[in-house]
Amino acid sequence: MKFLKNKLAVVVVILSVTFLVLIAASVKRENKTILENGAGSVLNSIQGFFYSINDNINSFFSFIFNFKEIKNENEALRERNAELEEKALMYDVVKSENERLAKILDYTKRNNQYDYVVSEILSVSGNNVLDGYVIDKGIKDGVIKGRVVATAQGLVGQVTVASDTWSIVQSISNENIGVGAKDQNTGDTGILRGYKDGNQDVLAILDFISMDSQIKVGDVIVTSGDGYIYPKGIRIGEVIEVQEDKSRVMKTAIVKPYVDLNRLEEVFVILPKDRSAEKYIGEELQQ
Repeated sequence: MKFLKNKLAVVVVILSVTFLVLIAASVKRENKTILENGAGSVLNSIQGFFYSINDNINSFFSFIFNFKEIKNENEALRERNAELEEKALMYDVVKSENERLAKILDYTKRNNQYDYVVSEILSVSGNNVLDGYVIDKGIKDGVIKGRVVATAQGLVGQVTVASDTWSIVQSISNENIGVGAKDQNTGDTGILRGYKDGNQDVLAILDFISMDSQIKVGDVIVTSGDGYIYPKGIRIGEVIEVQEDKSRVMKTAIVKPYVDLNRLEEVFVILPKDRSAEKYIGEELQQ
């Protein structure tokens, strides 16, 4: 391309110089014949034509080279934009993680009657959250079967399998996990288990509530501490529906967990100060 451009430029320059010499010679002559005048006009037209070609060629090659530069600049800008987007995403991830860890730290400071092992969710144990989670802490960290797992927002579930370096946690969304729970407003107690509505939302149901209970939508449900299997006072969720079972002469309450069980990243395992203790015998946890 460079060779072609140089060759055309040389031709244009030679022709332009020739025509300029002829024109200059014709101007110096005092008397011009009709033929010379005609030739001058023709030469002027041809000269203008070649000047136009030369300008077009220069414009064409200028466009080619500028286009390449613009393309390179656009590519550099795209790369820079992708880099900035990645940094912004990493910033949001780190910020979100720091906020979660800060809430955990605040919770553990307010409830120092127990010890806590902060753990990361490695994966879902099975096909979905109903099958539980695999966490990165195990027996070496003091985590054993039966220990309770929570976040700063509320109860998650219980350790059902413990290995040296990892454990499996069954969440409260599993109907096989029963939690002693109570209405923080009325004091009514019952057993809470996993439940799914027609929309397949991950919920829980509080059963065995007396028919004369004043439980209502909006009430806060917490662990009751009955049997000392779960520490007393851990927030579980909010009542979103109350049903009457007249055949069993009792009420049930549908509870929406405070913890988003589909979006867990970190949890903490609650440990008694006395590691040999199997039960959670201690003061009520404060939210």
